[in-house]
Amino acid sequence: MKTRYSLSQISLHWATLLMIILTYAAMLTRDYFPEDNQPLVKLLHFNFGICVWLLMFARIFLRTRHATPPVTPPLPRWQHAASHAVHGILYLLFLSLPVLGVLTLEFGGREWFLLGWQVPQFVTPDPDTRSAVKATHEFLANCGYYLIGLHALAAIYHHYVRKDDTLLRMTP
Repeated sequence: MKTRYSLSQISLHWATLLMIILTYAAMLTRDYFPEDNQPLVKLLHFNFGICVWLLMFARIFLRTRHATPPVTPPLPRWQHAASHAVHGILYLLFLSLPVLGVLTLEFGGREWFLLGWQVPQFVTPDPDTRSAVKATHEFLANCGYYLIGLHALAAIYHHYVRKDDTLLRMTP
């Protein structure tokens, strides 16, 4: 049995992380840009978010094609369950955030572009729904910080404290 993830899975994992960093960075740094550049920063945020969404589907596809390599030495049952739970929540989070972002735009009646193409309005604008969807999007995005941090800390714990191959399975 293989001891590492496939090269395509490893590449998509790190590409997804890069896109997540760029997505968050676009919103975190938007106030540092002149008012004239605000639409560009938001456009970058939207497009990076859509890239995360697409990469997540590619990762799910690859997960169905490749077996997960075992951790050596094997994990205690509770750590194995916790790992699956956190991964599942991460996948749900980064599949739902872009959808909520798109719905925020749509319910706001805003014109927006996806990778250079204008997207037609597909819902009736509704300020109250927009506000609720936006609040949910922002809350979940903030939860993402903690989940990503937990994921990274777990990898560091496994590598330096437990001294298993959890982290090595995903390194290029």
